[in-house]
Amino acid sequence: MVRIHPSILSADFVNLERDLARIATADGVHLDVMDAHFVPNLTFGLPMVQRIAEVTDLPIDVHLMIDDPDTWALQYAIGGVDSVTFHAEATRDAVALARELRARGTRAAIAVKPGTEVDLVAEHLREFDMVLVMTVEPGFGGQSFMPGMMPKLELLRGRARDLGIDVALQVDGGITDDTLPIAAAAGADVFVAGSAVYGHADPAERIAALRAAGGGEAVAAASGDAPAGSLER
Repeated sequence: MVRIHPSILSADFVNLERDLARIATADGVHLDVMDAHFVPNLTFGLPMVQRIAEVTDLPIDVHLMIDDPDTWALQYAIGGVDSVTFHAEATRDAVALARELRARGTRAAIAVKPGTEVDLVAEHLREFDMVLVMTVEPGFGGQSFMPGMMPKLELLRGRARDLGIDVALQVDGGITDDTLPIAAAAGADVFVAGSAVYGHADPAERIAALRAAGGGEAVAAASGDAPAGSLER
């Protein structure tokens, strides 16, 4: 299934509740938390995530681009947050952190920058609900998609098949109608899109177009089930 997670970095922060409503047909909403240390940009922190959780029914996908996630990531395991992603380059013990996030009821995800190999992630793949392969350098929106990251997705998808596990593979950066099929063919199934959604007059139409580009429509969850696009195990 093709799952679309629009990034609010491309939304209007002054009218954020309105812009969350405009992506109601998405499979989740992607929140980029940046600390101006791990990446050279500053966005928002826990209070914003808490408030968004109060005003949207979409599964919340938090991407922590911060130093020392071992200390701070657990604070984001709150109601309404479906998944917390931390960076392999920033953590001291990825497996321990992932286990603690899961113990607190939030799905655990690990991200890798373009220059980071995925061998160690693949070795411990059972410990994660999702792996985010960055297809741009993290920290800024509007960058060009890096097709050279596709072998990482292929390696991870092959490892998941070998282990017989269901792990989500997410890509973030430069996702458009043209690049999404490339990533999907390599094994990705969760796609973060910012300007490709919010840069158009009708975000819902763009979400549908992106799904169609990947050859899959989201399946609405039955009453009482996890929402479409959930990373529920």
